[in-house]
Amino acid sequence: MVDEAVVSIKHLNHYFGKGSLRKQVLFDIDLDIHQGEIVLMTGPSGSGKTTLLTLIGGLRSPQSGSLKILGEQLLGANKRHLIAVRRHIGYIFQAHNLLKSLTACQNVQMSAELHPELSTKDAITKSVAILEAVGLGKWVNYYPDKLSGGQKQRVAIARALVGNPKILLADEPTAALDSKSGREVVDLMQQLAKEQGCTILLVTHDNRILDIADRIVNMEDGYLNGIKAVT
Repeated sequence: MVDEAVVSIKHLNHYFGKGSLRKQVLFDIDLDIHQGEIVLMTGPSGSGKTTLLTLIGGLRSPQSGSLKILGEQLLGANKRHLIAVRRHIGYIFQAHNLLKSLTACQNVQMSAELHPELSTKDAITKSVAILEAVGLGKWVNYYPDKLSGGQKQRVAIARALVGNPKILLADEPTAALDSKSGREVVDLMQQLAKEQGCTILLVTHDNRILDIADRIVNMEDGYLNGIKAVT
């Protein structure tokens, strides 16, 4: 029996705007991603990569076609259903999106507390542990403005992984980092995700990190026009 893909997309189309301003931005997307895979998505700016990522993450509602995440159909799903699916997904974005008024630990703790089974004490304990795992044990009580760009992305990784997500989505996580920091961040993401049995979909323009991928898919003008395995 073939295992069901954790991400299964069939004939997905997406549009922005209404009426005469309606513009199609994704065209007939087909993509399956299986548990434990690391898939990198490349392509020029404006090609639809981030739009597809936000649809997979349940941050936008699909309009036509089929989009199943962990076996759950998102087309036509209500808000409660989308929120339930999002609890199994971790997000890392280019701009790390840390709250400046919170320490590194508090930023991670906010994500941990989205899981109702964790008490506040457990959320703090887990947040400290994951920050130690990303090499920030000495910085748990530091505010973002006291951290380097690479350290901020490490906090973002910790925040994304603290809830043991089944899928990790990353949008240009190395774009604002120098070569050394970018490589460290991606290697760390790969290591921790593998330890947790997590599937990774990572959007990137960074050719220096393509070697971590099991597969590379390419988007151009809203079409998924190339899928290749990495040997």
